[in-house]
Order: sequence, then structure tokens, then C-alpha cells
Amino acid sequence: MAYQALSRVFWRCFNKKHANICKNKTCRSLIGKPYVNGAPSCSYISTTTDFPEFQDLTHIKTHQDLYQLSIEKPEIFWSRLARSRLTWSKDFTTTCKADFSSGKVEWFDGGMLNASVNCLDRHLDTKADDIALIWERDEPGTHRFYTYRKLSEMVGKIGNLLLNSGVKAGDRVAIYLPKSPTAIATMLACARIGAIHSVVFAGFSAEALAGRINDARAETVVTANQTIRGGKLIELKKTVDAAVSKCPGVKRVFIYFRTEAKVPMGKLDIDMTEALQHESPDCPVVQRQSEDSLFMLYTSGSTGAPKGITHSTSGYLLYANLTFKQTFDYMAGERFGCVADIGWITGHSYVLYGPLSNGGTTLLFESTPLYPNPGRYWEMVERLKLNHLYLAPTSLRMLLKAGNDYVWKYDRSSLRKLGCVGEPLNHEAWEWYYNVVGEKRCDIIDTWWQTETGGICISPRPSEVGAEIKPGMPMRPMFGIDLAIYDSQGQEVNGNNVEGALCIRKPWPGMARTIYGDHDRFKKTYFGVIPGVYYTGDGAHRHDNGYYQITGRMDDVLNVSGHRLGTAEIEDVMDDHPDVAETAVVGFPHDIKGEGIYAYAVLKDGRTKTKKEIERELREAIKTKIGGLAMPEVILFTPNLPRTRSGKIMRRILRKVAANKFDELGDISTLSEPEVVEFIVKKHKELSK
Repeated sequence: MAYQALSRVFWRCFNKKHANICKNKTCRSLIGKPYVNGAPSCSYISTTTDFPEFQDLTHIKTHQDLYQLSIEKPEIFWSRLARSRLTWSKDFTTTCKADFSSGKVEWFDGGMLNASVNCLDRHLDTKADDIALIWERDEPGTHRFYTYRKLSEMVGKIGNLLLNSGVKAGDRVAIYLPKSPTAIATMLACARIGAIHSVVFAGFSAEALAGRINDARAETVVTANQTIRGGKLIELKKTVDAAVSKCPGVKRVFIYFRTEAKVPMGKLDIDMTEALQHESPDCPVVQRQSEDSLFMLYTSGSTGAPKGITHSTSGYLLYANLTFKQTFDYMAGERFGCVADIGWITGHSYVLYGPLSNGGTTLLFESTPLYPNPGRYWEMVERLKLNHLYLAPTSLRMLLKAGNDYVWKYDRSSLRKLGCVGEPLNHEAWEWYYNVVGEKRCDIIDTWWQTETGGICISPRPSEVGAEIKPGMPMRPMFGIDLAIYDSQGQEVNGNNVEGALCIRKPWPGMARTIYGDHDRFKKTYFGVIPGVYYTGDGAHRHDNGYYQITGRMDDVLNVSGHRLGTAEIEDVMDDHPDVAETAVVGFPHDIKGEGIYAYAVLKDGRTKTKKEIERELREAIKTKIGGLAMPEVILFTPNLPRTRSGKIMRRILRKVAANKFDELGDISTLSEPEVVEFIVKKHKELSK
């Protein structure tokens, strides 16, 4: 009783509209009742509701107490969560064994479980007819619902098809599919039979796909005849045919027919759509050891060979489960809308494994944020009554550029939390997201994490509900994430108001286990830079209140005349200009300063000022807010920035252009708009005359 009283966290509902959509019974009972202290008061027993596993620990009274437990006694914290939040076929004997010097980490040794059972089977007794998946197809208004029962049957059929075709536990399966229920079911089918799925974004070139198939030594490829994106048909089968011709180890290629278009079928090809009609939905479960690999996912957009980041079964699944529930304060029955592609880690953790392991309802978005117009997201929110929206800063800035009218046109009252993931979210975009999209009533969940971390590591939550949220920073470490900042000499920097390399001192279950086939590279990249800690490669500023702000990649830190300047800091100043939609700042070789500053800027539509006026104001703002040292040598205005099809800015290309290394741009066919690079090169040459 004392524990419950002390752990009670109070928060307020700002209007009756919120009370109508809130799942908390106390909140709903206040509809139409008098206000308390200016707003209806809604009590939410956060700690006891979310963490019944710790009710016997009487000293745990707040989320901060719980965080301290996760850092100081991780064995107690994670073992209790693992046993209560996952379904095991065999209990584990050891919670964690870790050696950062060798880059080897193991969690829940001795345990056995299956990820598909945790995402589907265990929910069937109570949620069989609940919506598991909302497929938002490319054309607005053509969405489809998939219950847990229907999705389970799809997984069973695909699992049997794979087994009967010779795929076995431990095999790698390359998935090159549209954002479709078939893709989700194929991932879970691999998990069910113990195969390791390697999802490749269905926009990569044949050469990029072949490189990933060969590196993974995958004998099986699953693809589609075509995909539809933004109203355009994309020939996936042609890309796969070209890739497989360079992959001698491939033995079978399954073809899912997303459209009715016929495609040439070769000797390795199997019509998946037809074959599934003859398979049973009852597929045997292959139990997996805790540390058996669940999937591998290749990082993209950087130089050198692709890195097949590999995640374990139990550790990853538990971390995705916990971070989904806690970061977004997800409540049963809500509709969670993560618009990320399944070809990226966000799609893995917060479209599939996090939501489904919690028995939630998750969105699968096939289209683009601008199709058929910039109101697509907001129309979708109104039509599907989404309660959460999780997107990338790049998408947000594109929509901000289009103006407010597209947002105001649609009812967004169902939204409760607004999330963001990717590059640092600048102040202007944060304010627009909060004020315009969220109507000043939705928390902005700005998150920081990586493919390698498996799930969210820094975000405004977990914390007491209603705690302070500041724009432009993810703020607080997740449970079990022990953050530290190190200087250029590899020494930890203590206290607040400090800046340096962001590192994590202790292991957490969701962290990657290796780079497939190259553990030495894994050890060197993440544990060899600063011995004894996990090196994220990102810089961070720890403010006087202990909140963390990401300053950008450490390799995006400029050294101008001996002074280190974060590119994100300069970008933030430029992004604050009312006529600027988005910027990217890079360095380039400078004869005098060592490194010069080169800025690319995308302007908003409907502006009245000339580019010369805007450039002058940008320079004045940078000089005023940062100093003359941060003044760009060049500001190049461009209609867009070169991005991967997932929205990631290709800063490597921007650096090559700034350095006049046009012959080193590499393959730009995988970019969403290759013509943007041509424009930038042409404009750069004009400015260089």
C-alpha cells in the first residue's frame, strides 16, 4: 500500500478531448466534471502499472529509482523483466556475461524461446480477433486490417513453405520485399523456423543487393514481382534477377505477386503466391537459444564493405518490447503508427517486434509522405484514428516546407504521442511538430538510437508522466543505458555543461552481438576507440540539468583553424531562419584553415526574399549565435538534399562535391532523387568560377 501511494505519479489532461481518447479509467471518469487546478486531474500509477515485477522492492518509488536499479543491479532488473515480459520454453540460468575488451556480450544464457511465439502465439487466446497490423497501402483509402489470427496463419504457411523448400535453422534468408504484410509474415516465419532474416531495403540497386546476399552467404531470396511507391511501379524482380546472377550461392528465389503483372520465371524462381495455397497454417516452432541470431541488418550509406549488424533473439526482443512500451507510453488498444521502412532497424523494432510482442496494433506504411500530396500523413491519421506517429526529421522538415494548410485540413484529435527518429531534430521542426501537428497537447518523443543498439537509448521517457520535455534533445537515458562523455584524449568528462564523444559504459540486452563474418571489425569499431566502453560515434552535450543533446556524428565535427565545431550546431542556426526548410553542413579541405565550412540549404516555398538576402541573414545569424569562426565559405541553395530512399542524407556525397572529388561520388542509383546530385554538382561548379 505504501509503495503504491509513494509511486503514484500525477499528470493532467488538458482538455475533454484528451479525456475521451485516454485509456486511463480515472481520466475518462472526469469527463464533464469540474476542473482541478485549472485542468482535469488524472492520476496514473506509472511504476506499479508498468512494472509489477518490482512491487516487492519497497525502495522503488519513482522511475528514477527504477533507472538506478537498472544501472546498479542490472541482473535483478533485466532477469525479472525477461521472465515476466517474454515467454520461454526453457528458463535461463545466467542473466549477463560481458567483456567489452573482446566485444563479446551474452544475455540470458541457458534460456530458450522463439520470437514468433512471443509476437503471435501467446496473444491468440485473448487477442486472436484484435487488429495486429494495419496495412496502409500506397493509394489512400485502400488500407487493410490483419488480425492476430490472420497474421499467424500467414506466418505458419510461409514457415512451412520455407521448411519444405530446404530452409533450415541458422540459414540466412535475404528479404527484398515491398512494405507489405507478406514481408512482416516472412520475417516472423524465419524466426519461427530458426532461420536468420536479412531484410534489404527494396530500393537498393542490384549491385548493392548482390553484395549483401553474398556477404550473408544467403541461399534463399524472397522478393516480389513489383512494388508500388508514390503511385509508381518499381520492378523488383528485374533487380533481383540482376543481383542473383552475381550470387552463385543462391539456391531458390521466392516471388510474391504484389501486383498482377507477370514476370519471367527462371529455374531458381518459385511462385510464392501460388505455392502458399498448398501449405498448412500450422508450422512447427523451432526453439532458439537466447544468443542465437534473430536477424542481421546491413548498414548503408557509408564507404567500405557493408556491415551485417547481427542481433540475438532474447536480448533484442526484450529490449524492443520494453522500449516500445515505455518510450511511447503505449496503452492497450491504441494504434501505433511508425512509418519507417522494414528495411531499416526502426521498421524492425517499432513496426514489428516491439508492437507485436506487446500485443499492440501496428501500422505498415507502403507509400511516401508526399503522395498524393503533403497531407498524406495527416489524412491517414484522421482516417485510421492513429494514436501515435513516429517519423524521421527529414520527413518532418519536408512537410514543414509545404506549410500548415495540409495539416489543418484533417482531424488529428486521436493523436496522443508524436515521435521522431533519425538525425537531431532542430528547434523549428520540433516547435512545428508540437504546435501545429500536435495542437500543443501531444508529447514530442525525440529519440536517439542506432542499428547497433537495437532500440531506443535516449528519449524524454522513461520518466514520470508529465515530466519536463525540452525541444531539440532526446534528454534522458533509457533503463539500463549508462551514458558517459569522453574527450578527444579518451578521458571521461564528468559534470554537466560538457561536450564530447557519447559512449555507453555497461552492456544492455538489445545491443548488437557482432558484424556477420567479421567480429574483429565489430570489436575495433565499437570497443576499440575508447577501451572499456561502447563507442557510439556520435557527439553529445550534457546540459546543466543532466539532459543529453546529440551534436552530430563525431566524423561530422569540423576542425577549423584548430577549433572543433559541430555541424549540427551550425545547421540549427540556419534552420531557425523562417525561409529555410533544411540544411546540411560539411567540411572540405582549406589551404589556410585546414578545414572550411560548406553549407547546403533548402528553402521553403512561397518566400518573398531573394536568395542573396537570405544568405546575408544566414551569415549574420551564424556570426551572432556562434561566431565568425563558424561562417561557411560557401552556401549553396538546392531544391533538395541527396538522400537514401529511407530519407537519410548522404553527407558523404556532399563532402565529395565540396572537395571537388566528383569522380569519387560512387553509385548514386540507390538515392531517392539522383538528379539532385547532378544539380548540386552543376551549381557547385558555377559557384567555384
